[in-house]
Amino acid sequence: MKAVQLEKPQGMEKQPLRLLNVPDPSIGANQLLIRVSACGICHTDLHTVEGEIIPPRYPIIPGHQVVGQVVEVGSGVEGWECGDRVGVPWLYRACGECAFCQRGQENLCQEAEFTGFHQNGGYAELLVSDAAYTLRIPDGISDELAAPLLCAGIIGFRSLHKADLYPGERLGLIGFGASAHLAIQLARFWECEIFVFTRSEGHKQLALELGAAWVGDAGDQAPAPLDRAVLFAPVGDLVPIILEKLRPGGTLAINAIHLSPIPELPYHLIYGERTLRSVANATYQDGVDFLRLAAEIPVRAATQTYPLEKANEALLDLKLSKINGAGVLIP
Repeated sequence: MKAVQLEKPQGMEKQPLRLLNVPDPSIGANQLLIRVSACGICHTDLHTVEGEIIPPRYPIIPGHQVVGQVVEVGSGVEGWECGDRVGVPWLYRACGECAFCQRGQENLCQEAEFTGFHQNGGYAELLVSDAAYTLRIPDGISDELAAPLLCAGIIGFRSLHKADLYPGERLGLIGFGASAHLAIQLARFWECEIFVFTRSEGHKQLALELGAAWVGDAGDQAPAPLDRAVLFAPVGDLVPIILEKLRPGGTLAINAIHLSPIPELPYHLIYGERTLRSVANATYQDGVDFLRLAAEIPVRAATQTYPLEKANEALLDLKLSKINGAGVLIP
């Protein structure tokens, strides 16, 4: 099969990904073999390729927003058949036995494995998944539009919950890439007022088209205090800037697997029972619940597609904020 591999981390400007012919993967008893039809690109892929987060081995095939069709079913698998349309998210599998897993917090499992990081991902023609963590793609959402839902969408959904967002509240979204442009659609469905903070003029325009009440830069004075906020940009310097915009009792959730250092905070920025919280991965149930809601609303991703051989170009465009919405690789 054709696959895009990372052999050692480097800056995207050096085009570190290589398109190769590699052996087709084989599956175990509890796994599925999937023919990939679309794979979303994500900042986590960028962090992996550039070495800001380090996988346990190289080479590795990135990609964890994978849509495809089951072409082989492991001998121990029930409930899946060849021809089923499936999605494979960031969470590849968890141990199922630790205290976190028993509490339904497998996103915090210390033995968890992640797609495109511990296990080969979807920048390829074929992918192996763990059947127990594979998601069903709702009818009515195309493969291309479904791919960004599997990380950008799911983690955005979890971030809104971790920000303690209630219907009708005022929400700040800081950074407006793939995840934020899906999260705004959920918040609008819940009748929230949304302020978007981003530097990109293209992203500002997209935010207005999706129903933002106000757009500006992070340093701009917002029209009113925020009830809740989600930081999508992996920039720690923005944390105190956004806390200043948050009302007492409000919550700032940080949606980032990698963040530059947060500067020293004056106590008054967190005083007044404000909450500062990280968002770490997502659970299997998050995926089930979000995809059901996404089909109901419906959530629609704005996508820019690239052929598999253009993976380096796609991630460089992501790094330079040239993608409005979400980038998707098509094998």
